[in-house]
Amino acid sequence: MRRETTFIHLTDLHIGTADDSHLHSDTTETLRQVLDLVATVTPKPQFVIASGDLTNRGDAESFRRLKEIIDARIDVPVIYALGNHDTRPGFYEGMGIETDDPDAPYDHDTIIDGIHIITIDSTTPGLIGGTIDPEQFDWLASTLDSHPDLPKLIVVHHPPALGEEADAAHWRTIHFPQSERFRELLKGRNIIGILSGHIHHDRVSVWHGIPVVVGTGQHAATDILRTDILRMVRGASFGIGTIRPSGLTMAFVPLPSDRAELNTYPLELLMARAMPVAAE
Repeated sequence: MRRETTFIHLTDLHIGTADDSHLHSDTTETLRQVLDLVATVTPKPQFVIASGDLTNRGDAESFRRLKEIIDARIDVPVIYALGNHDTRPGFYEGMGIETDDPDAPYDHDTIIDGIHIITIDSTTPGLIGGTIDPEQFDWLASTLDSHPDLPKLIVVHHPPALGEEADAAHWRTIHFPQSERFRELLKGRNIIGILSGHIHHDRVSVWHGIPVVVGTGQHAATDILRTDILRMVRGASFGIGTIRPSGLTMAFVPLPSDRAELNTYPLELLMARAMPVAAE
């Protein structure tokens, strides 16, 4: 590993079409603005992470559009994770990735600059919240063991549940029992950090000793001052990560915004979308 490694964290890109009435912002133009800024980052990043909700509808055409934009502007490896707005068949088709099972989770790992980057697919079709299947935990365990000497960066769209007991707002996180299993599996594994999205605001937590970094992303920002509803306002940012022998540093680059309201969602609706898992 280099003495310092620089990378970019994108998330919640929500690429879609202009006629998508549920998009509420020009995410394609926002992504282009962000990538123009990324091109000015020094030292040059060694890789880019895009931690889910890559598209707004999960259709193959939106993934093709995303790939075209990224490939034209980024000349370093890009690590993709899937989010609840994405679909696995749309991703595999649109990104041109061959698979024997288009419904299979997109779990994968790679080594860049001496860092073992492990990506987990936390999506569940039809649900807002995150889950990790038993087979995925088996894969994760063997993958963590495959390079025990390397520091590890985990990429997963849904952040883990941070509390000591199940939170009623499951839709914000990985389902609590699976978050606990996740925690046990990562214990003592030299985890540099976990990179996530989903909740649309910049947040850094230390979760049982592991930094968990969430980005606002390139779609819209959550108004965290409102707790009675989910209020989305105009806003976007991206992260610049630096990995040193001492650990992980994240800096956030917000785009200028008037924070105008884009849409609101009642919490009851979000809870209803989480209930099939929360009721287990």
